[in-house]
Amino acid sequence: MRKRRFLLSMVFLLVFSMILAACSSKETGSEKDGKDPGKSDEKPKFMSILTGGTGGTYYPLGGSFAKMIKDATGIDTNAETSGASAENMTTLKNGDGELAFTQTDIASYATEGKLMFKDNKVENVKAIATLYPETIQIVTTEKSGIKSVADLKGKKVSIGAPGSGTAANAEQILEVYGLTLNDIKKQDLSFDESTQGIQDGTIDAAFVTAGTPTGAVEGLSATEKVVIVPIDQDKIDAIIKKYPYYVKEEIPSGTYGMANAVPTVAVQAMLVARSDLSEQTVYDITKAIFENLDQVTHAKGKLIKVENALNGVGIEVHPGAQKYFDEKGVKAQ
Repeated sequence: MRKRRFLLSMVFLLVFSMILAACSSKETGSEKDGKDPGKSDEKPKFMSILTGGTGGTYYPLGGSFAKMIKDATGIDTNAETSGASAENMTTLKNGDGELAFTQTDIASYATEGKLMFKDNKVENVKAIATLYPETIQIVTTEKSGIKSVADLKGKKVSIGAPGSGTAANAEQILEVYGLTLNDIKKQDLSFDESTQGIQDGTIDAAFVTAGTPTGAVEGLSATEKVVIVPIDQDKIDAIIKKYPYYVKEEIPSGTYGMANAVPTVAVQAMLVARSDLSEQTVYDITKAIFENLDQVTHAKGKLIKVENALNGVGIEVHPGAQKYFDEKGVKAQ
């Protein structure tokens, strides 16, 4: 009996020693490599780019970017539809994507833990680059009779998909006109659903924050006489003063068949990445995009320029992207 207990004790000690040795070896390997055990410098085999609805600008641009990245880096990259800016930041926070499109204002709210991110601060996302102005378009039709922002009071108005940055833009623009979301019959619809609703007569107008021309609005203009509601100059000045990430913008005449240019405001579209992507991977992604812009088929591709890539970023730039811009001598203007 004593011999049996002795043998069992020896077996237990042997197994325990092997476990300790394995743990020690793993820790030593991590320390030797100088890496956080939860991170890796290896190139990922697959990446997803979070975009927006199919009727916006993010989705087609994301498709172009995905192909450019795959061709240049070998990483299998796919553009995924989503609820756009705010949702994209939360999705990256949760680790369910690698790259995403977002608005500069929404990225700032997320990393600072403000507004819709008050209890959901995002701390694992860094900027790659700003891309082009995202125009706030208040879309309606001639038959609606809506000619000004003030006319939206009491009307059925879509402010964008739940989780999108468009809702914040809508609320801020209504604010400078002395209105709140309670003054409209708020609808939370994607761009495609919004323009379909306008066409069907189930809603009266919609806020659409996207590069122009926007696919969903172009589709509406094929069957209806589209009107983009102008923002008055004094209100443009007021919103820029209170929210400096806005810039003055103008939708050119001829867009959506309109005879006259329309004054409005814009934020900027930007591309962001999860901060745990390696410096080399993000460097390769940044290079793939900015050295193959001729492959972008969407009209907004002409506005994406490397010299403007750091303008209005508003959040910390990923070291991999910064390395590329340093090589090109790009600085924020």
